[in-house]
Amino acid sequence: MKLSLSLAFVTILSTANGFSFAPSRSSRVTSLSMTATDAATDSDTQSSPATKPKKLAIVTFDLDDTLYPVATVLDEANSAFARAMKNFGYDDIQPEDIVKTGKKIRDDMAEVDPERSAALTHTEIRRLAIREEMEKMEYERKLQSCADDWATQVSSLSPLVVQNAKKWAKTAVSPSVVEAVLNQWEMERHHGAERHLYSDVMDMFDQIKSEHPNVVIGAVTDGKANPLFMTFTLAKHFDFCINWEDDQAGRKKFFTDLSNVEKDADLRWIYSATKEKGEELVKTNAALRGEDYPDPNVDYVWIHVGDDLALDVGGAATCGAKTILAELADKQYHQTARHRFENFDNSDNLPEWSTTPQKELKRRLEMNKAAESLVDKKVAFISHIPEAINNILEVE
Repeated sequence: MKLSLSLAFVTILSTANGFSFAPSRSSRVTSLSMTATDAATDSDTQSSPATKPKKLAIVTFDLDDTLYPVATVLDEANSAFARAMKNFGYDDIQPEDIVKTGKKIRDDMAEVDPERSAALTHTEIRRLAIREEMEKMEYERKLQSCADDWATQVSSLSPLVVQNAKKWAKTAVSPSVVEAVLNQWEMERHHGAERHLYSDVMDMFDQIKSEHPNVVIGAVTDGKANPLFMTFTLAKHFDFCINWEDDQAGRKKFFTDLSNVEKDADLRWIYSATKEKGEELVKTNAALRGEDYPDPNVDYVWIHVGDDLALDVGGAATCGAKTILAELADKQYHQTARHRFENFDNSDNLPEWSTTPQKELKRRLEMNKAAESLVDKKVAFISHIPEAINNILEVE
């Protein structure tokens, strides 16, 4: 069974725009396999010359469970689901109904079309779940209406009536209403993230920008969150956001490959886009300041911060980023995503918000183990991130 990740350590050289980021582990390409634990044993850093200082050019962040607790935020967004549905006349739907329906949709699809199930985005799952819950209610209402007209019980209705009621339900649900409910969910997701932002996040960004005034700050996320929409908090600190769902082809290929043990799940597609966007902004900022850039006597560094070993650390390292793993203290931060890998064989131990199938979690666990050697720094508190950044930048 093929389980290689093809996580490559590469020197990032963008000769067209003059960028030269320091290599993340070594200056030669090294392949990391999930079946070989010593694949990166020669990863002792081949440092830049002592006279060549490092400068932070780009720092990127994951969002969910890195800057705020995703479970709390999604719970509040799901409550917004129910409120929005009530406004449109679907007042018996509970927040947990949407979550359960989303899980069932993905599981059922996995039985008949595993690749499509694996590639479903979070947005697609929620959209399908909203529609299914609405159709279910329309169907039940139509059956009851027919039974009342015929002065009989619903259970006594003929199969033909039942079949026509199902057709009615599919037609009766308006796509625009589904989108309106979904938009309400997305709005509440951003509002909830701002309300529940970890208490030390804003001070952390202030410190980073104070110590590295010209740094470009970006976000990389697989969800629908975007810090630029969080206008009361994060927006002022972020310069760009790369969302996995914006590149449907790349995302679909990654999750399709992830569901297939015979294929490599490669994240370079999203982190290459992140690096390219960050480099473009760094270069533009330098031009606006009237500075010569790049300085051949400086190693420009990109650092990525996230809570996921595979998707954050492993993915960013393939494109030359240094990495900080945010394995935060449970008592203060209430992370839930990383705890899914501790006992995922028991579905009762998984957070309610997670729709990830066990098969995918198993592959992700293997990727996590492969990415452990790629962690440059690990922090238990958000307030420690600036220090971790500075430690990475120290000339060795």
